[in-house]
Amino acid sequence: MSRVGISGDLVNHLFNFPESFEKLMFPSQEHESNENKGVLSIPVDILDTPKEYIFYMDVPGLSKSDIQVMVEDENTLVIRSSGKRKREDGEEEGCKYLRLERRAPKKLLRKFRLPENANVSAITAKCENGVLTVVVEKLPPPPKSKTVEVTIS
Repeated sequence: MSRVGISGDLVNHLFNFPESFEKLMFPSQEHESNENKGVLSIPVDILDTPKEYIFYMDVPGLSKSDIQVMVEDENTLVIRSSGKRKREDGEEEGCKYLRLERRAPKKLLRKFRLPENANVSAITAKCENGVLTVVVEKLPPPPKSKTVEVTIS
């Protein structure tokens, strides 16, 4: 069974996504390095609203103190966790797990190159019910230049 790769350009053309959205959905591979080996990539949903970009990530078993959200290199949103999900221990002595299927990774990491209209100084994050929500406000559009007609005397 072969796997067919789809380029960001093709997806943007098919679904008519703007170029800035491509940068969110198909970040460059420059961040993929040896430092990221053995790290689980957090699945994410990204919502583009008129005023902000909203990132939703499932992080079951992690508390807000286990997660770091930061901006690197002026436009790279970085979400990471080195915290481990805590297991419920039996209250009585002699309790043991019979099956462990919900393995939590040791590290979580995800990086996003933000578009030019992202206001990196106005990023908020909250973690509730196992879902991390990161909101990146958009900068207002630049004012349109006015054309002023000058009369020649």
